[in-house]
Amino acid sequence: MPRSALSALACAALVLPFAAGCVANSPAGAPSGGTGALMVDSSATACTLSTATAPSGTLTFSVTNSGTDVTEFYVLAADGLRVVAEVENLGPGLTRDLVVQARPGSYVTQCKPGMVGEGIRSDFTVTDSGTPGGPTGDAAAQLAAAEASYVSYVKDQVGALISGTQAFAAAYVAGDDTKARDLYPATRVHWERIEPVAESFGDLDPLLDLREADLAQGQAWTGWHLVEKDLWPPAADANGGVAYTPLTRGQREAAAAGLVTNTQAVVDAVNAPGFTFEAFQIANGAKELLDEVATGKITGEEEVWSHTDLWDVQANLDGARVAYEVLRDVAAATDPALVATLDARFTDLAALVAAHGSVAAGFTSYDALSADQVKQLAAAVDAVGEPLSRLTATVTGA
Repeated sequence: MPRSALSALACAALVLPFAAGCVANSPAGAPSGGTGALMVDSSATACTLSTATAPSGTLTFSVTNSGTDVTEFYVLAADGLRVVAEVENLGPGLTRDLVVQARPGSYVTQCKPGMVGEGIRSDFTVTDSGTPGGPTGDAAAQLAAAEASYVSYVKDQVGALISGTQAFAAAYVAGDDTKARDLYPATRVHWERIEPVAESFGDLDPLLDLREADLAQGQAWTGWHLVEKDLWPPAADANGGVAYTPLTRGQREAAAAGLVTNTQAVVDAVNAPGFTFEAFQIANGAKELLDEVATGKITGEEEVWSHTDLWDVQANLDGARVAYEVLRDVAAATDPALVATLDARFTDLAALVAAHGSVAAGFTSYDALSADQVKQLAAAVDAVGEPLSRLTATVTGA
């Protein structure tokens, strides 16, 4: 999960006034947003928008990376903490469109060249166009039902996540590393299924899931991957040429306590009165989960010491499929061909992952897969990701 920390912890569950869906990459200079797109240029030193103000309704941010490092583009809430919409892992020379259904209000835009640090921020304002946005009538009722169904799913997953995290933390602090290693991937499944929701709460995602490779200079490391490294200690040649120093008992206690505390903050946010996750966010989250597989799991970078990436792949697939399926009926009414394609490709991807194991029975260690098997997984993920990128526009009528 290539994210750096934002400036402070945001624990309150708030309904975000802005939601988004990404479409596929295209070469720089050929954005698919058309003449009405809001152009964003992310370079090594600047985050330049063609305008700082736009009327409410459907907006398209056409984000081009003119720098030499991979970049990210975020739309944040007015507090500069909560992630409202995002484009991640945008390579040099590429353009990606971020289609959003925007309500009036104040926002903050942010580019992160190199995907670390505070990035480059500026204010962005959405004025009131006077035109209601989003579907109406039967479609609106269907989307409301989909949102309620998805929130129930998220609440179920965070309930399993906190109980699993508590059991994992107890085993880890007690020094029962065999039990902790067994619990690690099975517990993280519940996190990986709903990570787009956790990302909307600001710092909670990086506090819990930041990889060592994505730490900014001087940034404290906390969360699952800190503990992963301690449970699967690397050899010196995989640790910058120095012998790994195991965490002390006190450091283990602090790491475990942080896991439980920050996970409980996610649980509290999801269960707060009035929490919801809009249909636009659900569709966007489905694509984000497949992007997580394509950019982190397929490369083996997510679970670099434990090699439990296939648990994460399955969990991301589970979460994306649930998000898609709660919106499926709405999408089918508008674009039945898209739904037929997604049904078939999700089925193909699920069968390919199942060939390597299951959450219940365990998976093959990711480093045991052949290059051809990894390529097959990557191709199947891409085959789902391309049509899935059209889901948000389909269900919102953009």
